[in-house]
Amino acid sequence: MIRFDQVTKRYASGHEAVHDLSFELAAGEMAFITGHSGAGKSTMLKLIGLIERPTRGHVTVNGQNLHGLRRGRIPELRRGIGMVFQDHRLLMDRSVYDNVALPLIIAGQSREEIARRVRAALDKVGLLERERAEPVTLSTGEQQRVGIARAIVAKPSVLIADEPTGNLDPQLSAEIMQLFADFQQVGTTVLVASHDLPLVKRMGKRVLVLNQGRLLDDWRPGGG
Repeated sequence: MIRFDQVTKRYASGHEAVHDLSFELAAGEMAFITGHSGAGKSTMLKLIGLIERPTRGHVTVNGQNLHGLRRGRIPELRRGIGMVFQDHRLLMDRSVYDNVALPLIIAGQSREEIARRVRAALDKVGLLERERAEPVTLSTGEQQRVGIARAIVAKPSVLIADEPTGNLDPQLSAEIMQLFADFQQVGTTVLVASHDLPLVKRMGKRVLVLNQGRLLDDWRPGGG
């Protein structure tokens, strides 16, 4: 589902965020990316969503080689990728319902289909009763759940998350990580960048360890 083949990303400043990175993530697999601040975790995720393009190498998502993908086709690619950010990126002047509905509105879905999918997504994250609330009235953990509902409302085949528990206490962090594990159970491919090593270890999933943009370790449950 996700493949990096000798991928390097060098910025104009000369800094190499990732260097000669190669790995594969199978359909329906869940994995974590860990490493120190600046190790290249966020850049990896940006390359998957074509927020950044590699300097060298090839990134493949859902069977599609992203090398040379025209700008006009990027929205189509992103509709198959749910993205969750640490800072939520919610529209504070819109209701919870409207925030979650946004990707479906952009995709041109009917009003009836939008209502069905939004309420199903909010139900999955435990916020169905808050659909008319404004995000500013929600707790930080609830705001993050809205961000997750928005990411999964279009039923993407790939879900990526950049430090989704960075601002949450340990109990909320565990609940959010379990949500991601639940999505994997229904076939979604999930890749989460996190510096919370104890929580990552408890999840018992594959862990990709980055160090200065290089793949230092690729740990798999059972010692594989």
